[in-house]
Amino acid sequence: MRARLVVPNEILFGNDFVSKYLSEGKQTVIMTKGCSMLPFIIGVHDSVCLQHQDELRRLDIVLAHLSNGSYVLHRIVRIEGNKVTLMGDGNIRGQEHCERQDILGTVMSVIHSNGKEIPFRTQSERHLAQCWINLLPIRRYLLAIYKRTILKLLCI
Repeated sequence: MRARLVVPNEILFGNDFVSKYLSEGKQTVIMTKGCSMLPFIIGVHDSVCLQHQDELRRLDIVLAHLSNGSYVLHRIVRIEGNKVTLMGDGNIRGQEHCERQDILGTVMSVIHSNGKEIPFRTQSERHLAQCWINLLPIRRYLLAIYKRTILKLLCI
């Protein structure tokens, strides 16, 4: 059994090590936690490969530092000038707002617990993301079914 060390976001990102690493154009892999990006990213089981991108696009998943001091890994749902609106795929309401300079990195791929790596800036992944956004009115029910079936099978 592998030991797992959980480091609070404030320590992992707050010391500017990760943001400096990303700003230098280097990729970094971090383990995720939480359910806010279900069904695309399963917290504690999946990792994400992040890299700084100058070009931010709607539907990208990004690591952002919010004005309240917290860090989130959420999807861009709107970009208006310097303002960026984010929302987690596993959320049924609520959005966060930040500025472009608050985006530390963009998810380039997701590494599932079985070792399979899925690139996340492909046209097919963007199409799936758009479909999921369109399902927002019934997302509550889809997530409930997902959590009671698929996640149970994965023993989460």
